[in-house]
Amino acid sequence: MTRRTPRRALTMILAAGLAVPGLPTVAHADPRPAAIDAWQRSTSVRLPVDGSLSDVLALPSGAVWAVGQQQIWDVWKNRGTIRHWNGERWSEIGIRDTTGAGNLRSVSAAGEGDVWAVGDGLDGLPYLAHGDVAGFERVRPQGLRSGDWLGGVGTAGERVVGVGSRGKHALVVTREDGDWLVRETSEKGALYAVDGDLAVGDTGTGPLIMKRAGGSWKRVKTPAIAGGYLRDVHADSAKRAVAVGGVYRGPGAVEPLVLTWNGKQWQRQAVPTAGARLYGVTGDGKGHYWISGHDPARAAEAYLLRCDKRSCDVMRGEAADGRTSVRLQAVTYLAGRQAVWAVGHAVDGRERYTDVVESFGPREPEKS
Repeated sequence: MTRRTPRRALTMILAAGLAVPGLPTVAHADPRPAAIDAWQRSTSVRLPVDGSLSDVLALPSGAVWAVGQQQIWDVWKNRGTIRHWNGERWSEIGIRDTTGAGNLRSVSAAGEGDVWAVGDGLDGLPYLAHGDVAGFERVRPQGLRSGDWLGGVGTAGERVVGVGSRGKHALVVTREDGDWLVRETSEKGALYAVDGDLAVGDTGTGPLIMKRAGGSWKRVKTPAIAGGYLRDVHADSAKRAVAVGGVYRGPGAVEPLVLTWNGKQWQRQAVPTAGARLYGVTGDGKGHYWISGHDPARAAEAYLLRCDKRSCDVMRGEAADGRTSVRLQAVTYLAGRQAVWAVGHAVDGRERYTDVVESFGPREPEKS
């Protein structure tokens, strides 16, 4: 999931890759899930010209939700969008709000009828929306104010958690037992994603991971990585989680960053593509993970990592005519289809954006 302040966005656009020193190449130890074999196909939800998807979520029912924005470069028409896949087709789901949503960055759901999205409001306030296939309503927790920023949302039963920043500090917005609580934490930096009891981001100088315990959020120890940042997290359990992001080394120099949790400590995992940008992560609940991103060295191809607890392999989509670049901002696992879908955007030679939905999964049988 892509969750950046404007300052960080400019930094990332300018950044390129460096090799990761000191990380050994690890041979495969565990067998790969046989069902997830290769790139399958490239499609689109058909956003208007200059549209991009920021996040995607598959539900056990097989339905898929995606959020993003359309008409990115038109200040009068730019707005957030919520899309729903019912197993056959994509449809746009409206938001009943006269003020309007700007870029929507994150989506989460406790069920098909309990879906949440967060991002920016066109009125300058953070944006939260709640709804289902019949439509969404804007939700306005008391305590949020202009200048606050929300990058991620997560649900766990009746609890809803939004994360972001207020000024120079990480911000957590929680709904529990029907009441909202807005907390500016003491930790410097910003949070970009949340899953269960884990939230990730950066301090401005290094990675930041916070954990919910006893109703409060506290920072947990991570490897000391100067310039490190985290943009997404996926937690299978209290003893297994993965966080992804990068390491900024200076203008034109970014390394991929993957941290894994074993129940006791966070450790850095080697990544086979030295210059890749990593944005989103998902898992199948059995110790296998998929990480979406972008490889500047092969910019026109969709890029995905398939990982287990010891190593990662690269999966690539086919280059399509007219595409100069593909960025996959988020990824989700479709358990019923044993496949993963990654979303983001492609850019053509005229710098026009087109939303993309890349499908990775079982190889389709060849037609005779």
